[in-house]
Amino acid sequence: MSINNSKTEVKRLFIGAGCNRIVNNVSWGASDLVSFGAQNAVVIFCPKSAQILTTLPGHKAVVNCTHWLPSNKFAFKAKQLERHYLLSGDADGVIILWELSLADNKWRPALQLPKSHKKGVTCITGFMVSQTDAIFATSSSDGTVCIWDVVFPTSFGCECKLSCLETLVVGSRPMVTLSLAQLPGNTGLIALAMGGLDNKIYLYCAERTGKFVRACELKGHTDWIRSLDFSLPIFSGEADSVLLVSSSQDKGIRIWKLTFRGSLANTEGTYKRGEIGLASYIEGPVFVAGSFSYQISLESLLIGHEDWVYSVQWQPPSLAAEEEIGFYQPQSILSASMDKTMMIWQPERKTGIWMNVVTVGELSHCALGFYGGHWSPDARSILAHGYGGSFHMWKNIGVSSDNWQPQKVPSGHFAAVTDIAWARCGEYLLSVSHDQTTRIFAPWHNRDPQSYGDSWNEIARPQVHGHDINCAAIIQGKGNHRFVSGAEEKVARVFEAPLSFLKTLHYATSEQSSFPEDVQADVQVLGANMSALGLSQKPIYVNATHEIQENLGNDGLDTLESVPDAVPVALTEPPIEDQLAWHTLWPESHKLYGHGNELFSLCCDHEGKLVASSCKAQSATVAEIWLWQVGSWKAVGRLQSHSLTVTQMEFSHDDNLLLAVSRDRQFSIFKINRAGNDEIDYKLVARQEAHKRIIWACSWNPFGHEFATGSRDKTVKIWGVEKTSSVKPLLTLPQFDSSVTALSWVGLDRQRNDGLLAVGMESGLLQIWSLHVERSDDSIPTPGVATAQIIRLDPFMCHVSAVNRLAWKNPENNEYSTNLQLASCGADHCVRLYEVIVH
Repeated sequence: MSINNSKTEVKRLFIGAGCNRIVNNVSWGASDLVSFGAQNAVVIFCPKSAQILTTLPGHKAVVNCTHWLPSNKFAFKAKQLERHYLLSGDADGVIILWELSLADNKWRPALQLPKSHKKGVTCITGFMVSQTDAIFATSSSDGTVCIWDVVFPTSFGCECKLSCLETLVVGSRPMVTLSLAQLPGNTGLIALAMGGLDNKIYLYCAERTGKFVRACELKGHTDWIRSLDFSLPIFSGEADSVLLVSSSQDKGIRIWKLTFRGSLANTEGTYKRGEIGLASYIEGPVFVAGSFSYQISLESLLIGHEDWVYSVQWQPPSLAAEEEIGFYQPQSILSASMDKTMMIWQPERKTGIWMNVVTVGELSHCALGFYGGHWSPDARSILAHGYGGSFHMWKNIGVSSDNWQPQKVPSGHFAAVTDIAWARCGEYLLSVSHDQTTRIFAPWHNRDPQSYGDSWNEIARPQVHGHDINCAAIIQGKGNHRFVSGAEEKVARVFEAPLSFLKTLHYATSEQSSFPEDVQADVQVLGANMSALGLSQKPIYVNATHEIQENLGNDGLDTLESVPDAVPVALTEPPIEDQLAWHTLWPESHKLYGHGNELFSLCCDHEGKLVASSCKAQSATVAEIWLWQVGSWKAVGRLQSHSLTVTQMEFSHDDNLLLAVSRDRQFSIFKINRAGNDEIDYKLVARQEAHKRIIWACSWNPFGHEFATGSRDKTVKIWGVEKTSSVKPLLTLPQFDSSVTALSWVGLDRQRNDGLLAVGMESGLLQIWSLHVERSDDSIPTPGVATAQIIRLDPFMCHVSAVNRLAWKNPENNEYSTNLQLASCGADHCVRLYEVIVH
């Protein structure tokens, strides 16, 4: 997607995001696209390209569940569909219906459902009755289940017709899983199965537009019901039965069979009892729906998982099924569990006993359990989403026998992303988050001549920590890649790139085989090991020999100290989750002690000589800015000016001035003098109250001593520093609709002093302003002669909640730039990258 201005074009290059750790959050549609919730955003990704395509803005609360119409189960019916629909429900009970036009990949919100749930939506399920009609059901923690009928328009952009068929009140124990199906026997009856906190499965039946009547209860599970899924009616001569699979926190999976017995007037004539064998069933209750009766029986009990089974799903019918024959429902179930495995179950041909035929994921020591598993529409791939917001996908690449291999999937943070920084030459982007990880995203250079362009991927996870990470700064200047990060602790930590990362980065971003010159080739550290409590990361040396310690008295129990060793290697293709989480850590080289509270912001000068840090503060002594000398890591300055938290700092591009903005509504400018022999001399030269509310952001003009400040008072002001170090206001941009939370200024033309200022807001929206500041002959900006022009980015390209940081990639040509890259991160868990083309 791109947006045009007369002079500037903005294109979306990349989105990185992790999944909300909520059951029922993910859905794989007949469109072969996957949807999931990332904070308030609905995110769409394409499994084939392993890239996130877009995010849908609209929800004001965390997205709990998504469901495609038609879903993967009905892909065999959806070949001719021009439009697909997606339902998403959030923690406030709001449900939105989205429309996707396949012809031009355009999304639009088709409908917001009238608010019928007072609390969070826990499950959405549905099916297409015809190409233009669907029935779906929604459950909520307010103890209600609603059944809806929606008629889709015949052309894109027209209105959908929605009606609520019924609201069922289920009481104080809410339902967390639902499944809808048409009952067998060509009766036109619809069955709704629901399960929740009281360990029973409830079956409701209704005619197409009639009232839902409770038909029966199914007992057997001994803990919460977590997932239900109806098969499609099985064809064995005629569709006389349908299977329901259920999974529970009791670690078990049960398969129930619903068999059509005939109309009440003629029950005996149509019901033939088969021979009793191992594959037959224990007879269960008979229930009546309308004027027909049905037999329910327990077909099978599947035991194999060692922890809660969060999801079960029938394999979708084959897409190749011919219309004349009807379709064939494969006897195959996918289950996903908190024991970190997904299993495929199928009945044995001879005995009919259900067996586990495929298990994936058991070697993964980082997934911390799966929250859900999904088939692809063609059943050649399976996808799980895990506790750490991560996706895990396997594809069956076997020809005569099954061979399930891990595949690349999108990845990203699963909590608010708090800071981003570009590598000094722009090879990669580093991000830190409240999910307690630091991640590195880079374009992976495609050596395949058939493929178009480079795709961005997460290539390393240098820090996995025990605290939420608030800020980071990459050390500029020559030498190996290093960064400093600050978390919800009083210590800043310094990390240095190990040899395995240097080789991976070189492979990912370049075509030449020689090693870059500015990287010291004598790096002795290969990688790093995780500490038991997730704090310090210990180096693994190149020539280290692994001694296996005999834990004799331990009996193989998994203790805190028995964290397995990492195996850092240079990667030759984009890594999958297991490699990222374990084998791409960087060793920690220093800790910087000094601050009295948790760290809030960090920045590094452009020469790579100084790092400045600040922490959360309520008093002037705690609000000091500390200066650290890169290399020796000594504290060489404590700058006092503010009385509350310093929210952002930035060195001017000649490194002579340090700008700081604070919660106390003031900015400060310090003059930094570097005497010989590494001594630092600093002086406060300006302090001014600039805004009516907290100042969240600041940014220098790369071509001079002008800077911008952005505040909660919804304004952005441009200032100029004169030779006397006094500060003059140059321009105030027109008031914004929302608090300004992030700013970044990039230079376009040094001679004319032209540049672009990116502005990020609390609403998630982004704007880019082109700025031109007039100067008098002696390089001093002239007040009031700055001019600005605006580009507003489409909301579908922006974040859906507060933008936390913006960062332009340093243009390679410092005099005049036309092709720029802008990175942003936000509270919606997303890291976004835009290409900005100036014509």
